[in-house]
Amino acid sequence: MLLHSADVPDALPAGLLEDLVRRESARVVGMLVRLLGSVDRAEEMFQESLVAALERWPREGVPRNPGAWLATVAKHRAIDELRLERLHETKHETIAREGLPAPASPAAIPDDRLRLIFTCCHPALSPESQVAITLRLVCGLTTDEIARAFLVSEPTIAQRLVRAKRTIAENRLPYEVPGAAELPARLAAVLAVVYLVFNEGYSASTGTLLQRVDLAREALELGTLLAELLPEAAEVHGLLALMELQTSRSAARTSPTGDVVLLEDQDRSRWDHARIGRGLARLDRARTSETAGPYRLQAEIAGCHATAPSWSATDWPRIAALYAELARVTPSPVVELNRAVAVAMANGPAAGLAIVDGLRDVPSLRDYRLLPATRADLLRRLGRFAEARAEYERALALTANRAEQTFLARRIEECSRAG
Repeated sequence: MLLHSADVPDALPAGLLEDLVRRESARVVGMLVRLLGSVDRAEEMFQESLVAALERWPREGVPRNPGAWLATVAKHRAIDELRLERLHETKHETIAREGLPAPASPAAIPDDRLRLIFTCCHPALSPESQVAITLRLVCGLTTDEIARAFLVSEPTIAQRLVRAKRTIAENRLPYEVPGAAELPARLAAVLAVVYLVFNEGYSASTGTLLQRVDLAREALELGTLLAELLPEAAEVHGLLALMELQTSRSAARTSPTGDVVLLEDQDRSRWDHARIGRGLARLDRARTSETAGPYRLQAEIAGCHATAPSWSATDWPRIAALYAELARVTPSPVVELNRAVAVAMANGPAAGLAIVDGLRDVPSLRDYRLLPATRADLLRRLGRFAEARAEYERALALTANRAEQTFLARRIEECSRAG
């Protein structure tokens, strides 16, 4: 049912289609892939439905359920294409079932989103490609957002996506939901997908707001479903614990005007203590494994923050030790950067700065905004305000999030006055 045409402006509301793409692309493209058997053709068909919306909505009115409208248009076009190509009878049976396949193990993965994620994380693709194509196809992240998550350039991710699609096409990989026995082999990639979706929601790489609550909420829902699906997988509980504990601080991370509030300045009475309790309970379940994986270790760190009565009373030596263990389990310059902050709090800013300075020539951190931002903060704490200002300016140039830009600009002004 459409809105009355008199209520609709000649041009569509700003951001309407962009928001729809984020919310609906995974569902619609997933349905089209099952119908057409091709990722590229599915994406093309979805784009055609968007073009149809641009042509018709300004004239006819915006549908009350625009996502359903896009899905219907795209599906009808896909069915027409299948009929024109005179596909085999099995395809016609798929059409008759309205494009919904009979999953290999319907009881194993009861949620459509999680089913799509497990389906896209095909072991024939490289781990990086599994995660990248799932983030793009199922989770709706842009190529730029995925590139920032991987700390690589946007063209690199674009090429990775192209190669993944080519592998799918050339090897005729079936777009099928894996059976229960296949789930463990795909779990690492699925956890990485949920983790990166949460990270983008917790600290948005672009936009006006520090956090994208919709993405963080979706990641938490997926984590909860994963824990129900695989209750014996300790790292699933570790990831869910991490997300619960991090999300508990959401209300205190920004001021009423949307400005960034650092952890040390947050009003801890505004933290969600019920969520902290759930996170700590999940962490206890993750500890049933003798081996601590990366998500459990990060949850342990988040737990230290969540249970500390104040910033100064935080157990910084333990956090630094946990980061050292995390670096051993999953070597990463980002982990080292975080360890530097903990070391700075435990042993003084000079000790942390020595670690950060050792990371300045790491290629993957060249355009990572948090490297100069962290270095700037340590220099500021050491009273080296001119150097700190230069690093804040570099971080500002690398930041696409407006809330972060406002915070960094304020720090630059403070350093200018102090120096």
